[in-house]
Amino acid sequence: MSTTSLVVTVLAAVMSGFSAGSVFAGAPWVVEPMADYGVPRSWWTWLGAAKAAGAAGLLAGLFVPVVGVLAGVGLVLYFTGAVITVLRARRYAHVPFPLLYAAPVVAALTLA
Repeated sequence: MSTTSLVVTVLAAVMSGFSAGSVFAGAPWVVEPMADYGVPRSWWTWLGAAKAAGAAGLLAGLFVPVVGVLAGVGLVLYFTGAVITVLRARRYAHVPFPLLYAAPVVAALTLA
């Protein structure tokens, strides 16, 4: 594994973990838009858990590559769903935010 791949994978895991922690902590910059998009409050914990599991899977993938690839694919699907949710809510100016979190995951998968 190259240094670049290692750094990008760790960055993707940290960003996804931060995003999960923000949901768990109820950070207003995360939960208020989710409410505006129509995401039910009962889903928030599960969505945070999915991001946290993806972050952990990316780190585990440093030792078991197939786990990292599966976690990366799961996170890409998650953030694709987030983009679709934002588009359905017609909050077009918010589309870059899930893409910002997806970009390092895609880069990590590309480098894997």
